[in-house]
Amino acid sequence: MDEDEFTRFWAQRRLCMLASPRPDGSIHQVPVGATYDAEARLVRVISSGSSYKARNLAAHPGARVSVSQVEGRAWCTVEGSATVSDDPERVAEAVRRYGERYKTPRENPNRVVIEIAVERFLGNVRPG
Repeated sequence: MDEDEFTRFWAQRRLCMLASPRPDGSIHQVPVGATYDAEARLVRVISSGSSYKARNLAAHPGARVSVSQVEGRAWCTVEGSATVSDDPERVAEAVRRYGERYKTPRENPNRVVIEIAVERFLGNVRPG
């Protein structure tokens, strides 16, 4: 798949699944809206800071996670280490990108961004 097809796949509106480890080693998997930033090689997920996924990942910075999306036979999973930030500039950038892919999210003063530093791509939709 070429770079343009990959970029389009990550720009089209579809839900993703975020899988992260719980403290007991089991997997916590939830549907999320996610965006991919090729230049920074980051996947961003916005969340309320009080959500389980945000609290769990904030307590375990650098935890390895995956984000997957599928459309018919086309699929892509990214894997990498996650960090949680409440930095206003980082959250604003994540919200801006989320608004481009999905829609402008409602206001949330407790919003954080989960940033996944992409280390690996799996699937039949990958960068060229």
